[in-house]
Amino acid sequence: MVSWNNMDSLKSFDELKKTTPVDLAKVMTGENGAERVKKYSVPMAEGMAYNYGAKAVDDTILDKLAAFADEAQLVDKFEELYNGEVINTGEKRLVLHQLCRGQLGNDVVADGVNKRAFYTEQQAKIADFVKKVHAGEIVNEKGEKFTTAVQIGIGGSDLGPRAIYIALENWAKKTGNFKMEAKFISNVDPDDAAAVLNSVDVAHSIFVLVSKSGTTLETLTNESFVKDALKKAGLDASKHMIAVTSETSPLAKSSDYLAAFFMDDYIGGRFSSSSAVGGAILSLAFGPD
Repeated sequence: MVSWNNMDSLKSFDELKKTTPVDLAKVMTGENGAERVKKYSVPMAEGMAYNYGAKAVDDTILDKLAAFADEAQLVDKFEELYNGEVINTGEKRLVLHQLCRGQLGNDVVADGVNKRAFYTEQQAKIADFVKKVHAGEIVNEKGEKFTTAVQIGIGGSDLGPRAIYIALENWAKKTGNFKMEAKFISNVDPDDAAAVLNSVDVAHSIFVLVSKSGTTLETLTNESFVKDALKKAGLDASKHMIAVTSETSPLAKSSDYLAAFFMDDYIGGRFSSSSAVGGAILSLAFGPD
């Protein structure tokens, strides 16, 4: 049975504390450094690699970390996560962001809904919408293609998607996967929204409003700045905006948006980038694939 004891209560934690820190300046120098970079690298999809050579670890520390993971029942906890057990013990809530990232684990039914099917359906809806935007089937009020996507969010509705966009922008341009420029508005200071709006052609911009509750004050305040800018440009805001929200929020069926894509309480903000929170803006920027 999985135990959720504090990590510092584990014997292996005490053993880990006894290890000597690695002198990175020494181990990363010269030929030894080059070999270390090769050794501490894990291949990933699309030719990418996770390299941890610049982390303060060595074989001894890695062995002790592995023992620590075993005693902490890390693999067992991952299995519970993937199979829909209550992992958020503080709020007694399921944690389901992994269902947006692959097909491992069993189907998870919560609130009478197959959540794997729900998230997959949202991904398909986003892909269909985005393909129509890129193909010029969904256009602005004047019948012209959108060229820029702007996300309006705060916290987890901004940081993750923004970081991924920055990380992948140059790669996408080099590999032919770049579709649209993306911008982000998050700071409630009007200067932030003004700076972004001044940097784009609002007539050819599609705005992605992200608020799980549909009542996030900071996000709705920034939305009002955007709507004012569209109005001043003589544009109908409802022809330039989509919403990412929950099915029960006031935004879900509002006529103020071209489309609405849904998330729920089982995906926390900091883990939401692979849900509709990041899926919409990143698919617009790089394509749904």
